Amino acid sequence: MSLQQKIEKNTGLLIMFVLIVVSIGGLVEITPLWFMKSTTEAVTGLKPYSALELSGRDIYIREGCVSCHSQMIRPFRTETERYGHYSVAGEFVYDRPFLWGSKRTGPDLARVGGRYSDDWHRIHLFNPRDVVPESIMPSYPWLDSTLLDNSDITAKMSSLRFLGHPYTDEEINAAAALLEGKTEMDALVAYLQNLGTSIKRRR
Repeated sequence: MSLQQKIEKNTGLLIMFVLIVVSIGGLVEITPLWFMKSTTEAVTGLKPYSALELSGRDIYIREGCVSCHSQMIRPFRTETERYGHYSVAGEFVYDRPFLWGSKRTGPDLARVGGRYSDDWHRIHLFNPRDVVPESIMPSYPWLDSTLLDNSDITAKMSSLRFLGHPYTDEEINAAAALLEGKTEMDALVAYLQNLGTSIKRRR
């Protein structure tokens, strides 16, 4: 009986060898990324999310926006001509978790920041058909009347600083006050207006 046959017939041995091979393969793929500056350092001008943008990102996740909108432009002409410069790793240094996504029921949002006015976004979120008649996106009118919960923003930003986000004591201490009286709509629009602005869009 060959060694291969012995391994295939012994479940425990097979599992052990599969784990060894997968571990080696994973290390070979992942380890070099730790030493590549392009994947570990932020692009020039990138800043961590402000308290309002961070809250907007949480709402974006809560409302399931990532289920229909990706945030990653592939380096293909068909994508860059429509959406702008392809995504690079250094743009996402402060994203926890990543919201790259792969489903595009709606357009990619990686470069949506600054493309439309705040008012456009508000109208679009309140009732998408008012600005895009063929849209199948659901309406989010409650965002405009729901005040932000600022009770955990200080702890959240402190935790992110522990993970490497360069928040100052002043930014963390002032965060709760900055969110006072702001709506969930304000926060989500602020987050959307920040997306992709660290790399200028191709015109």
